Amino acid sequence: MESTSDYPDAAAAPPLPTRSFSGEIPGPAAPVTRSHPPHADPAVSPLFFTLPRLVAVIVFWATLHYMVPYLLERYHYSAARGRQRAEYEIAAEGLKTLPLDGLSKAYQMVSLRVSPSVVHIDVSGLEQEDWPQNIHRRLGPRYPESFGQGSGVIVDPDGYILTNQHVIQGARSISVALSDGRSLPAQVIGTDTKTDLAVLKIRASGLPAAEWGDSDAIEVGALVWAVGSPFGLRSTTTSGVLSGKHRAGLTSQVYQDFLQTDAAVNPGNSGGPLVDARGRVVGINTAILGEAYQGVSFAIPSRVAEHVYQRLRQSGYVARGWLGVELKEVTEEDQFRSGLPDTLGAWVVRCHDDPGLPSPARRGGIQAGDVIVRWGDEPIQRPEQLIRMVAATEVGTHVEVRVRRDGRELLVSVEVAERPVNLQS
Repeated sequence: MESTSDYPDAAAAPPLPTRSFSGEIPGPAAPVTRSHPPHADPAVSPLFFTLPRLVAVIVFWATLHYMVPYLLERYHYSAARGRQRAEYEIAAEGLKTLPLDGLSKAYQMVSLRVSPSVVHIDVSGLEQEDWPQNIHRRLGPRYPESFGQGSGVIVDPDGYILTNQHVIQGARSISVALSDGRSLPAQVIGTDTKTDLAVLKIRASGLPAAEWGDSDAIEVGALVWAVGSPFGLRSTTTSGVLSGKHRAGLTSQVYQDFLQTDAAVNPGNSGGPLVDARGRVVGINTAILGEAYQGVSFAIPSRVAEHVYQRLRQSGYVARGWLGVELKEVTEEDQFRSGLPDTLGAWVVRCHDDPGLPSPARRGGIQAGDVIVRWGDEPIQRPEQLIRMVAATEVGTHVEVRVRRDGRELLVSVEVAERPVNLQS
């Protein structure tokens, strides 16, 4: 019988496993262990592999520490330059369309309008030769009353000039330099110490006179220009804003009521005009606060200056109205005791009466203890306001006065008299 086999060729068949008949079963082969990685030199230390990595990490962090801030800084500078370049180009385009040229031209036109009317004043032969020259008037207890030069403004084509009284006080001769280059002698028409104003006259006609403005109408914050000769620099124009109005109580003169401005005013500006945006005179520059200009200067309002000018030109002196009363402010105690609705008005302490000659207030029916709350059409808030209004009233004028008395309001009529010359207050 033929036998079949998977290996026809017996010689090619794999050897059959043999089993030992000794009774022992061979165990598993022992594991093979190696003392070093394959293909590695057992003489090289492991530190050889960690040191490069450490160096690489240090280099990486050093790069971050130094290079990143540098790159960020360069980026910031680049961005800033780009932003500035863009702003530069935008500004260039914007300035082409904004009406700044018109604004600048308006400033120039104001200067051209008023500068021909501004004069430079030189004085000589002062009573006290040791007084400093070229010093603008200073508010406070320490300032000289006369100086060697100043400014003025032509207010009439026939040669009438308005300036400060302290500019020409004590001078034996006065010379006025006009904008056309002429220098002419001037005579004093009149002075008023209480408002620090003076009127001069030169022999000339057809002069460019400045136009009067309204200091009552101009509002705080409005643009103003100061023109004069600071430090002898003629036809100098500075600008600013009107910083405040009714700055009273800065001097001992109750009649002085200043405009405040931040337009630069320096020694030599005294007597020059302060003008509005139309080139109209709204004030006469007269004082600074402190030893030098510190951003605060003061001008006499045109309402006062024009009134004083007219009176000085007509008579050489100022005849002020007089009511003949002693006044004080209304206190809260007065309000409580008398049942007044507020503390506004001027409290009449007493009426001045010379023997046989009653004061205008007494003749009109005003009594001690009355509170004057209205002078004509104008409401009264403080005694100083009433004093200035009475002084500005023409002598002989009849004025209706409203007073509070015993809880009632009464209307009386008074005839304003001329203030006595020898009256000190």
